[in-house]
Amino acid sequence: MTRPLHLSAALDSPGRLDAGHYAALARIAERATLDFVTLDDSFAAAPQRPDALATLARIAPLTERIGLVPTVTTTHTEPFHTSIALNTLDWVSEGRAGWLVGVSTTEAEARAFGRRPVAPADELWAEAADAAEVAARLWDSWEDDAEIRDTATGRFVDRDKLHYVDFEGRYFSVRGPSITPRPPQGRPVVAVPVAAADLAPDASAAGRARVATAIRHADVVLLDAPDRAARLTAATELRLRSGEHLRILARLDAALPDRAAEERLLAELTAAGTGVDGFHLVPAEPERDLAALAERTAPALRAAGLLRADYPGRTLREHLGLVRPASRYAAAPAAGATDSRTLAEVTR
Repeated sequence: MTRPLHLSAALDSPGRLDAGHYAALARIAERATLDFVTLDDSFAAAPQRPDALATLARIAPLTERIGLVPTVTTTHTEPFHTSIALNTLDWVSEGRAGWLVGVSTTEAEARAFGRRPVAPADELWAEAADAAEVAARLWDSWEDDAEIRDTATGRFVDRDKLHYVDFEGRYFSVRGPSITPRPPQGRPVVAVPVAAADLAPDASAAGRARVATAIRHADVVLLDAPDRAARLTAATELRLRSGEHLRILARLDAALPDRAAEERLLAELTAAGTGVDGFHLVPAEPERDLAALAERTAPALRAAGLLRADYPGRTLREHLGLVRPASRYAAAPAAGATDSRTLAEVTR
């Protein structure tokens, strides 16, 4: 039996700065039962765009189930601050946060910060890998039951369940622990963009570094591939290098101006043998294209048994079928045990 597709969509709308616009788009995507939405960001001056993480934090109370995945750039950004911001998004969304890892590659962006000249892209992705490692350690640095909140004794936290991360790397050192409790998901879902060309034998140094970051740290890969054959080859290679835990979503243009375009998209979504777990849809006109997706494409996929009718749980990890990871600093669980608690059990 064919497994249901994992679907997500980009909300990018250059020039739109009002949070209400993005909230409306996210609600349409939620009606289509997409796993998550992304919102791009960068330090470039143009085109005008809102702060992705702040915008999705604003959207969190206006949605109920859909995952919220902003691009957060690691270049010129302290990993401690990145981890806290994403942790906060996970809390305000009740476990629906993700992180699309980005890097800043232009001299103009480097000058805006005035800290250092831009580095080669492969170094930027190596730095991003270290930032993702630090974030994961900081999220783990509070054990799940570290909070006591005992008003009688005045104790808020069990200090024995807070841990130094003591990271020393090429680009920064971070001692920790975090200043916020462990996220509801344990760790927000990490997504990394990868191109099929990055996996080729003649891949660039930047491409190899991007793949290495994905293999070490990603829960989700957003895969750019020119056709189905390249998609299958790249997905197969990613699984050989990373294992079956990775969710691979192929980027797919989703311009839907008419019914013929909708039929073409539906045919692409239902094509067998693509090797991926689903698709990341990139609308041309988000309001129009997401509405068509919710009103016609999603029902057709459900009728074919390729899209669920509702969300399986509260968290983005649950949508994607990913386990909630245990803290690396907590006492080791019994052999074969996994952390399968619900959000309510973790946060009560």
